Amino acid sequence: MTRGLISAAMASVLFSGLAPAQTENFPTRPVRVVSPFPAGGSVDLVARMVAVKLTDFLGQQVVVENRSGASGNIGTEVVARAAPDGYTLLVNTIPLVANTFLYAKMPYHPLNDFAPVMLISSSPSMLAVHPSLPVRSVKELLAMAKARPGQLNYGSAGPATNPHIAGELFNLLGKVSMTPVHFKGGGPALIAAMSGEVAITFTNFSETSEFVKAGRLRALGISSLKRNPTMPEVPTIGESLPGYEFTTWHGLLAPKKTPQPVIAVLSDRLRKAMAAPDQVKRFQDRGLEVIASTPEEFGAHLQAEFQKWGRVIKERGMKAD
Repeated sequence: MTRGLISAAMASVLFSGLAPAQTENFPTRPVRVVSPFPAGGSVDLVARMVAVKLTDFLGQQVVVENRSGASGNIGTEVVARAAPDGYTLLVNTIPLVANTFLYAKMPYHPLNDFAPVMLISSSPSMLAVHPSLPVRSVKELLAMAKARPGQLNYGSAGPATNPHIAGELFNLLGKVSMTPVHFKGGGPALIAAMSGEVAITFTNFSETSEFVKAGRLRALGISSLKRNPTMPEVPTIGESLPGYEFTTWHGLLAPKKTPQPVIAVLSDRLRKAMAAPDQVKRFQDRGLEVIASTPEEFGAHLQAEFQKWGRVIKERGMKAD
């Protein structure tokens, strides 16, 4: 046996002896949660609300790190390549699965390179417009979009992000051609809509509702099948555009080879954190529904979303710029 093989074998033996103890005592140091989008968007919001409460139940500080760019690919790759020890985690949403169908080369595979921990929450998006746009309903917006094909712009958080997919689903079902303008995250896209740089936004309900209440945007509809109890006066988009439904989800993932006992600890502590009454209220106040799934349920959800949005993206011919 060569010296290199002997060293590798010894390292393997040492690691196998240490791993159970390390797993049993997990966590022994702070945990990093990567948000692959800028501050101000729904992913960042969920990551930070989770981090605060999970810190209490893990007994170690949980720190959120924003690593944005390339529609979430940069931060997501950071976690895919991180040590599979449970100390680097990812909060992500639909672009995790959708990006595969828009980018010719991907630095990770959403189903093969991650271990699902929990489907945390879900939330509708809100279709809102700048107050200067002379429309007050989904029907009026559809009529304007049909009369002015390609002339109406909506803000997107980047190719394959939630606002982009929600907007293209609206185009597909409404048989219109509104144009996406890509920004570096949901926060910047929302700011662009409020400033009038773009006329329309499909940003998350949790981000958009406060600005609607403040009069800086006009709500036309929400993307869920039912009206939201926090703003029941806002109709669903589907009431005017049958078949329209778009629900954002937020999930926690670890690198693929993270030991199962570590995943079990994370899942257990996070479930307790999400069940706390103050945490449930915090999410509800922001239009977010707590799901708190098992790792297996989240894995099945990822498989279904991969298939669902792959079909929509291919049918619309969506591509990353």
